[in-house]
Amino acid sequence: MTFPSPDTVHPVTLPDGSALPNNVFLKAVIDHPRIEVGDYTYANDFDPPADPAGWAGRIAPYLFPPSSDRLIIGKFGQFAHGVRFITHSANHDMRGFSTFPFAIHDPDRFMAYPASLPKGNDTVVGHDVWIGADARILPGTQIGSGVIIGTGAVVGGTVPDYSVVVGNPGRVIRRRFAPDVITRLMMIAWWDWPIEKILAHEALITGADIDALEAL
Repeated sequence: MTFPSPDTVHPVTLPDGSALPNNVFLKAVIDHPRIEVGDYTYANDFDPPADPAGWAGRIAPYLFPPSSDRLIIGKFGQFAHGVRFITHSANHDMRGFSTFPFAIHDPDRFMAYPASLPKGNDTVVGHDVWIGADARILPGTQIGSGVIIGTGAVVGGTVPDYSVVVGNPGRVIRRRFAPDVITRLMMIAWWDWPIEKILAHEALITGADIDALEAL
C-alpha cells in the first residue's frame, strides 16, 4: 500500500493516473509566517487557486505577515469547499469614534494596519477535524480534535473534542462518543503515530472498537 507524503501538493491520484487538482495537502502549499499546518491535512475546493501558493489566502484571506495572531491547524484535517478562517486581522479598530479603516486605503500604511489592531487570540484547530462546505471560523476559535463542523456553520469560542457543531451561531448539538471513550481516544492520539502504523491499523481507527485500538 502506498500513501502520499505530507509534502505532496496534490495527494489524490485518479484511476487514469492524473492528480486531482482541487485537492491539496495544505502543508505542501502554505508558506506563511502566521500559519502552521500539520501533516496530511487537506483542503478541497471546486475553484482552486491557479497557483498553489494561493491557498494561504484562500483559507485565511485576512491573515497577513504582520498580523498579531496565528492560525494553527493539526494533522489529518479535512476542509471542504469554501471553508474560511476569519482571523483577527479582519476586525476593524473599535476603540475610536469611527471603525473606518483609513490606513488600508493608503498603500504606504496598508501592511501596518493589522499590527495596529489590539492583539487577538490565535485560532487553533485540533487533529482529525472535518469542516463542511462554506463554514466560517471566527477569530480566536479553539476547535478540539475529532470535531465535525456542519456546512455553512459560523463557529466561535471553544469547541470540545469530538463534538458536532452546526448553525449560525454555531452550537454543539452532540458529542460523537461517550465521555470516557473521548478521553481514551485523546490518550491514544493515533494522529501522532508513524504513518506506517496508522495505515496498518486503519480499520480500527475508522471503526469503533476502542478496546482493540487501545490494545495496540
